[in-house]
Amino acid sequence: MSDNILRTLKDDVLHLEISRREKKNALSTAMYAALSDALQQASGDRAVRVVLLRGQEDLFTAGNELGDFLQPQRAEDVAGIRFIQVLAAFDKPLVAAVAGNAVGIGTTMLLHCDLVYAADNASFRLPFVPLGLCPEACSSWLLPRLAGHQRAAELLYFGEPFDARRAYEIGLVNAVLAPAALLATATERAQKLARLPREALAVTRMLLKRPGKAQVDDAMAEEIRRFSELAAGPVAREVLGAFLEKREPDFSHLPDGRP
Repeated sequence: MSDNILRTLKDDVLHLEISRREKKNALSTAMYAALSDALQQASGDRAVRVVLLRGQEDLFTAGNELGDFLQPQRAEDVAGIRFIQVLAAFDKPLVAAVAGNAVGIGTTMLLHCDLVYAADNASFRLPFVPLGLCPEACSSWLLPRLAGHQRAAELLYFGEPFDARRAYEIGLVNAVLAPAALLATATERAQKLARLPREALAVTRMLLKRPGKAQVDDAMAEEIRRFSELAAGPVAREVLGAFLEKREPDFSHLPDGRP
C-alpha cells in the first residue's frame, strides 16, 4: 500500500485520499496499485457501503506520473490500466470531491463515479491529443454521451482546461461549492447513500450501469490498445521527454519535421 493513498473508514464510507502534494498529487505506479487494491478490498468488505475519492481543498491530482510513460511496459503490466479496469468494474457507489487541478485521469476517472462534487477552484483537463496520446478510461465513449459529440470533441481534441461551471453544465459534476464546503458536502452525501437500503441501492446502480456495459468494455479495450501504441511512438515520447527536460519538443527527426 502506497503511503500516498490514505484510507479512512468512517460511518460505512471509505475515504481514499490522494496525498502527494510535493508532486501535485501525480499518480505513480505504486499509487495506482494502492487505489486498485483498496477498491478491490472494498468491494468484498460489507463494512464499506460507499467509497469517497478525494484530494485536498486546493488539489485533486495532476494526473499520471509522466515519467512512467517513458518506461517500456506491456499493457497488461501497467498499473494505471489495472486501476481503470477496477474502477469501471467497481460495484458500490463512488463519490468524488474535486478541488484544484484534475488533469487527465483526474478527470476521466470521474466519468465512472456516481456523484461528483467540485469546488469552484477546480480545473479539469483532458490533455491527451496535445501529448501525442488518445483518450483513456472509456472517455471516448462516455464523454460524448454525457456532453454531446461537439463539446466532447472540443475538450478531447484541444486538451484545454475547463472550470467547474463548465463541468457542471456538461453534467460531469453534480454541484459546485466553495472549497471550504466541498469535503463536508461530499461526505454528507456519501453518508446518506450509505444509510440507504443496501440491496435496493446496489440493484439500482447495476441497472443504471447495465445498458452501456458492453460498450464500455469494448471502448476501454480499444483505447488501451491505441494508447499503448501512441505512448510508445516517437511523437508522444518526444513531447513527454521535452516536458520532463523543460525544453521545447524537437520533431526534426520526423519525416516532415512536425508531429
